[in-house]
Amino acid sequence: MESPAAPADEETSAFRALADPTRRQILEDLRGGELAAGEIASRFSISAPSISRHLGVLKGAGLVTERRDANRILYSLAEERLAMCVGRFLSAVCPEQIVLRNTKWRSAPEGDAS
Repeated sequence: MESPAAPADEETSAFRALADPTRRQILEDLRGGELAAGEIASRFSISAPSISRHLGVLKGAGLVTERRDANRILYSLAEERLAMCVGRFLSAVCPEQIVLRNTKWRSAPEGDAS
């Protein structure tokens, strides 16, 4: 029987995926909603096969999900998975900062950019 991946393994996979600036940009691009693979590729000056490899790494790390729509593959940001991996690491490394940031975000008045 196969055991589920340990949180440390999940974090390792996520941080390896986040190490590349192209993959981080893909995640930022997906903030606005799902995009087709071709739409993602058109935003970069590298080849479509290279983008496909980046998407494969992100999918393997669980940071994006994909669904088929006819002949297109649509990708979405796996926000909760990304937040859990990064959040777990930040909570372990600098727990005081997490509390401060959450307090600042919740107490900032509308339109305050600080």
